[in-house]
Amino acid sequence: VQLQASGGGLVQAGGSLRLSCAASGRTFSTYAVGWFRQAPGKEREFVSGISRGGSNTDYANSVKDRFTISRDNAKNTVFLQMNSLKPEDTAVYYCAADPDRVGPGRLLKLYDYWGQGTLVTVSS
Repeated sequence: VQLQASGGGLVQAGGSLRLSCAASGRTFSTYAVGWFRQAPGKEREFVSGISRGGSNTDYANSVKDRFTISRDNAKNTVFLQMNSLKPEDTAVYYCAADPDRVGPGRLLKLYDYWGQGTLVTVSS
């Protein structure tokens, strides 16, 4: 599967963005999908994940109650709605697909396929 992340940009603190992760291939519904981010000088970290069917979701504590992950398997797309953005949310955001597990995992090594990343910049 190939993944294409989009939707990043420059936004003021308190604003919102919606990221999209579009996937190629007919079997997208068989992949759990995760969003990760990497800020300059920092390691890539888990942000949010969603199970194959969309019934289970997971969020890092730092984004819980601000970000919402969802998916539309008919359109082979996963979304990350980001509200109340903070300067510390500034990072390159990556989506990734895990073909082996039903539910979303938090570890990078679980994900076999990665998108190219989209830059989110939150100004104070």
